[in-house]
Amino acid sequence: MVTEKELKEIIEKVLMEVSANKDSKTIVATGDDIENGEIPDITKVDIRKQLLVPNPCDREEYLKMKETTPARLGVWRTGPRYKTETMLRFRADHAAAQDAVFSNVNEDFLNEMGLFSIHTKCKNKDEYITRPDIGKEVSEEGIKLVKEKCVKNPQVQIFAADGLSSAAIEANLKDILPAIVQGLEVHRIKVGTPFFIKFGRVRAIDDVCESTGAEVVCELIGERPGLATAESMSAYIVYKGFKGMPEAQMTVVSNIHKQGIAPVEAGAYIADIIKLMLEKKTSGVDLKL
Repeated sequence: MVTEKELKEIIEKVLMEVSANKDSKTIVATGDDIENGEIPDITKVDIRKQLLVPNPCDREEYLKMKETTPARLGVWRTGPRYKTETMLRFRADHAAAQDAVFSNVNEDFLNEMGLFSIHTKCKNKDEYITRPDIGKEVSEEGIKLVKEKCVKNPQVQIFAADGLSSAAIEANLKDILPAIVQGLEVHRIKVGTPFFIKFGRVRAIDDVCESTGAEVVCELIGERPGLATAESMSAYIVYKGFKGMPEAQMTVVSNIHKQGIAPVEAGAYIADIIKLMLEKKTSGVDLKL
């Protein structure tokens, strides 16, 4: 039977082997760390700068290739299995993706952003996950609140929805929303009253189009999270949308996050797209960017 002391020595040895490669830049956990219940945060390691393959033929080219993608390239193995560090990172990223789906956007964050909140016909997160159809429809109370609080018939109406990643909203909205508004102000385009939809799917934009009467509606929504990132956002933009409009009428800007299109850069780009929509009076596949 393995004693407690021997178990600590085994764990410490495994963690030391995990960080043996100098390129991994991993903080090494000591016996004291383990005893105190503290293990370094593996998610702090930049996977694009991490090379676990021993003695690669072309190290520089390998690292250059990894810089272009968050994909797991060069993770190596221990026999037929993944290395411990690779498996821990996989499980950590999977947990982050689950948290992004099942958690809610913090109310304090929405208050800080000055956004009032409404919800779709979903009553809770479980119903949102299992009933995509009612996540597409804004509740009657929500439509009433929008009509009461929002500017009537604005040129542009912007709103955010949690979608499948509350983490995407909290990570990007603080930068992207001001960037869009400022970009539109430079073009002398008037913006309505921004707000937030809880338990919202993409097609909640239909009800917003009809209830606000805006020429252009822009929805900022959390994308389905993956193992590369749980913080990716998309913008769905439509000119004179209506209930049941074809998806081909929507213009989409996706992959908005710190490792994709930076939120501020995306905001400026979206403002330019909206300006073009107003000039051309169209959106989606008919809009030539």
